[in-house]
Amino acid sequence: MAPDVMAVVLCAALLHAGWNALVRSSQDTLRDTVLIVAGAGLWALCLLPALPAPAAASLPWLAASIAIHVAYFLLVARAYRHGELALAYPLMRGSAPLMTALAASALLGETLPPGGWMATLLIAAGILLLGLEACQRGLAAPGVLRTALCNGGVVALYTLVDGQGVRLSGSAFAYTGWMFVGTAALLSALLWRLRRPALPALLRSGGRRLLLGGAGTLGSYALALWAMTRAPVALVAALRETSVVFGLLIATCVLKEPVTRVRVAAILTVAAGAVALRLAPA
Repeated sequence: MAPDVMAVVLCAALLHAGWNALVRSSQDTLRDTVLIVAGAGLWALCLLPALPAPAAASLPWLAASIAIHVAYFLLVARAYRHGELALAYPLMRGSAPLMTALAASALLGETLPPGGWMATLLIAAGILLLGLEACQRGLAAPGVLRTALCNGGVVALYTLVDGQGVRLSGSAFAYTGWMFVGTAALLSALLWRLRRPALPALLRSGGRRLLLGGAGTLGSYALALWAMTRAPVALVAALRETSVVFGLLIATCVLKEPVTRVRVAAILTVAAGAVALRLAPA
């Protein structure tokens, strides 16, 4: 991987961890999650006129992806309502490749090589250690672990769906842009229904999150997609797992969350397992 491509992937990983930190730092995680997605949708709308329309064959996959992403962002908001970034984020991101690998093995008949199963066990061990450490310290608020792990399953699901949809679309960027537009429309309608009287005040106070968070969310996806056109997909996906480490650094240095040695070891174990799983030979 060329140094410039590596820098782009690391930037994408940092942006992903950054918008998650924005949600975690919010007093109203649902509002700010919707604002960030709406911002991504608005940025995407500015870019879509310059892109070709996705191929018709990809539209059912695109519709499914939008529905799944709505569930994903709602679970993100719920996980951060009571859960720390250093706990919820690695659980959501680290469990996704584990669940994807298990689902591909069970449903698609794709068998992992021995190195792949060792990587899977590393992820599982890191997740178990995170959960035990959180319970021991009393940080596992009711539902946080369950919500984060459930969202890992949702990430695995949209990974499988988008993997097929992008191949059929003819334009990965257009497919991703319309996914954000559709997801933003549905989540905005939900926020309107739930918070209509307070919505003007909510928008006035959340303008920065809408623009900056939206740019970070869309930018993270776009940069990763661009990198995949310049380097092997497996290498890009593996390097992007460093978002877990960036999340740990943001949680410690910016959000001032207490991070123990056990939690650091668990997060690094999850990251190492995720990278090893992405790089496991077919």
